[in-house]
Amino acid sequence: MSATIRRAAPADAAVLAELGAATFVEAFGHLYAPEDLRAFLDESHSVSAYAGALADPAYALWLAEDAAGRAIGYAQAGPCGLPHADVRPGDGELKRLYVRAGHHNGGTGRALMDAALAWLLRDGPRPLWVSVWSENFGAQRFYARYGFAFAGEYAFIVGRQRDREFIYRRPAAPA
Repeated sequence: MSATIRRAAPADAAVLAELGAATFVEAFGHLYAPEDLRAFLDESHSVSAYAGALADPAYALWLAEDAAGRAIGYAQAGPCGLPHADVRPGDGELKRLYVRAGHHNGGTGRALMDAALAWLLRDGPRPLWVSVWSENFGAQRFYARYGFAFAGEYAFIVGRQRDREFIYRRPAAPA
């Protein structure tokens, strides 16, 4: 892997907003009407949205940068907010993990995942959650390798579209 992983800082909000929007469009932009996609990006991948997450100690973000210092991937973790009956206060969630298309399968995603998991488990074992699009089979296999298993599904809404989103859970490790 040629990427460097570092914890994102408040000054990275604009870089994260651009990277977040770009990687979401690379992965899922084809699914949505342009106006729905734009509204979603304006809300979920704005500089202010990332600035808020970076300022909140309950959340953490990491950037992957190539040898030239360009942002090529990121991960975000925090308290679980998924709509599942078994989610409890204190459960953690991998909220986002994206790598630019030209940098897939080089270990960057694994390095970001490892950083996020270490942070999520810094105070000891706890249940962890992640959601993944029902047709993103590569991501489903990736999370399964980390011990996540199917736990349910919900509708991920972007504008007028509702996507079938799977919820995966990893139980707290035995004591």
